[in-house]
Amino acid sequence: MSIRIGRSTVAMQNAVSISAFAAVGGKKEGDGPYGSCFDYIDTDDYFGQDSFEHAESAMQGLALQNAIEKRGAEPEDISLMLGGDLLNQCIGTSFGIKDFEIPFLGIYGACSTMSEGLALAALLTDSGASKLSAVITSSHFCTAERQYRFPLEYGGQRTPTSQWTATASGALIVEQGSKPPFIRSVTIGTIEDKGIKDANNMGAAMAPAAYSTISRFFKDTGYKPSDFDAIVTGDLGNVGSRLLCELSERDGLDLRQKHLDCGRMIFDQKSQDVHAGGSGCGCAASMLCGYFLPEIKAGRLKNILFAATGALLSPTSSQQGMSIPGISHLAWISNEKGEI
Repeated sequence: MSIRIGRSTVAMQNAVSISAFAAVGGKKEGDGPYGSCFDYIDTDDYFGQDSFEHAESAMQGLALQNAIEKRGAEPEDISLMLGGDLLNQCIGTSFGIKDFEIPFLGIYGACSTMSEGLALAALLTDSGASKLSAVITSSHFCTAERQYRFPLEYGGQRTPTSQWTATASGALIVEQGSKPPFIRSVTIGTIEDKGIKDANNMGAAMAPAAYSTISRFFKDTGYKPSDFDAIVTGDLGNVGSRLLCELSERDGLDLRQKHLDCGRMIFDQKSQDVHAGGSGCGCAASMLCGYFLPEIKAGRLKNILFAATGALLSPTSSQQGMSIPGISHLAWISNEKGEI
């Protein structure tokens, strides 16, 4: 049985392992600094489909198939799948994975969906409720722009605080096992709303949630930032990353030396026009599956905190002038089984 520690953190009692992982991306992601880390890059952002929405579903199918094959399993071996995306009713996921015929729980955490799915998979696996759990998510620049802002044909100007939604997908398999990477604990976040209303400034909306969850982990466990190789956030970008560090320093918690943000990493901000950085469910998921998990498996990284972040807005809430609540969930991922 998992062990609750403090207000928000749950430690795994068994050795919960991420046994396989895969990342898929589009051309812009392939041209970025970590393009070689992806399992598959397609130079056509349609991925051979007739719409961008179908392309996002195709990405998920490719990522999931890659992860299952790398595990040496078949779809029928997977006990449970958790997944979601940014599209209304999570159609990217439901159409992308339906042919695998795996028992499915749809989840929505906006861009925090990978960390939410990872946390749930770890808890279900630790309890024995699921033998092999798959977690998947994705985002696509063109589908996100069409839904949340303006169709690309509109040709609208992007503000300096705006971020570029990654065209990417990440999938992984969780099970009880003896090989790293291991999920040592998870911290479930609370919704944080500081009144940000600008849908082109996701970093400012999500930074308070990232800080809340990360600080809760340290409060619950007694660990310090120096105990970890990296504290990884999902897609705060330049603005949100700066705010996260400022919030932490205000309360005496120095994250600057350990903080990495997937939104700042996935693109080359000097040569690729992404303004404040990358974003989207696929941003954190693909960087986790393509870069961080292989580094942990190889032992080049020993311990990281992975805290993807999500902005809980919708087209309706934005049009009605509502604020943008944020959420972040955290997983301690390690090269060692250890104890919390």
